[in-house]
Amino acid sequence: MDRTANARRLRSNQTMAEAKLWAIVRAGRLQGFKFKRQVPIDRYFVDFLCSERRLVIELDGKAHEGRELYDLERTEVLEGCGFLVMRFPNEHVLSDPGGVADAILAALRTARP
Repeated sequence: MDRTANARRLRSNQTMAEAKLWAIVRAGRLQGFKFKRQVPIDRYFVDFLCSERRLVIELDGKAHEGRELYDLERTEVLEGCGFLVMRFPNEHVLSDPGGVADAILAALRTARP
């Protein structure tokens, strides 16, 4: 499957947490910062990306349990490509979306373009 088709598949099969966060960050809703979702970087697809600030947001659900080493390696690769990576558990996004948005906004304000 090509990368574009895979990205489309991931976007169409989003989790509730991804849908909730996308509603917060899409179309410049988070103080004008633009995000894309399911963007290929290196050999991975990141959940959300603000290219302007080189900020990657990753949401971790049940599928990430027991994969901490894989997620750590993935974060290291993305950071090696010059991205700041923030990770949030799905439950945190669903229970405190405002707090997650505040944390992302703080990172956006301090990240260098």
